[in-house]
Amino acid sequence: MHRYELLDSGNQEKLERFGSYVLIRPCAAAVWKPALPQEKWRAAHGRFSRDDEGNRWQWRTSVPDSWTVETHGITFKVAPTDFGHLGLFPEHSLLWKWAAENISKGTRVLNLFAYSGAATLACARAGAEVCHLDASKGMVSWARENAALNSLQDKPIRWIVDDVLKFLKREETRGRVYDGIILDPPSFGRGNQGEVFKIERDLLPLLARCRALLSKTPRFVALSTHTPGMTPLVMRYVMEEMMQGAPGKIEEGEMVIEGARPLPSGCFARWSC
Repeated sequence: MHRYELLDSGNQEKLERFGSYVLIRPCAAAVWKPALPQEKWRAAHGRFSRDDEGNRWQWRTSVPDSWTVETHGITFKVAPTDFGHLGLFPEHSLLWKWAAENISKGTRVLNLFAYSGAATLACARAGAEVCHLDASKGMVSWARENAALNSLQDKPIRWIVDDVLKFLKREETRGRVYDGIILDPPSFGRGNQGEVFKIERDLLPLLARCRALLSKTPRFVALSTHTPGMTPLVMRYVMEEMMQGAPGKIEEGEMVIEGARPLPSGCFARWSC
């Protein structure tokens, strides 16, 4: 099985193995010097850069349009995109595994801003009934491909393409509730009908809507972000506000990509009963 591996980081870049292919991508946090010699970096198959000419991939050799990679027991289709993403965020594995530990058969989970479905698949495999929501039709299709790759296509997963805030309002009207909620809101995003999401403005209303959809016996809430300024302490404060009055435990910290030198990649706060 072709696996994901963080090989090195430094000079505001990261060197990653996606199965058979080694790629270099920007990483603003990696201000230190690389540990590996430069010939290892020069041997990479491709590099993604953001400069005056815009976002672009530069290839030393040809790579396929897509291929599969395994990490933490889940297989993903990966494909280079115009934004430098490949459909895999390995730093979220901390939350996939934690959520799965809080699930029993029939636990109802809502996964918002669900992207290519890592948390959805981890929860479904653990026995949850999952509602997977993303504003991008293409990403929901990608997530469904990942479900098939992991033989999870027949699990109880609702695949929804919608604006998050509009969907949450409708779910509350319908009286639907969930035992666990996972959300990874972007700094800025657009819904499928052009709706604008700004995390500084919309995060607290979003979390209030999520709180209204929690069941009478909720199990967990997991919030993560890559937004600069959203530190672990900030994340803890907004989680405390969301879950005020609910007995349970709140933890916060940095997400990291595991490797010889773990690479900080965003922050999280999580509540469990």
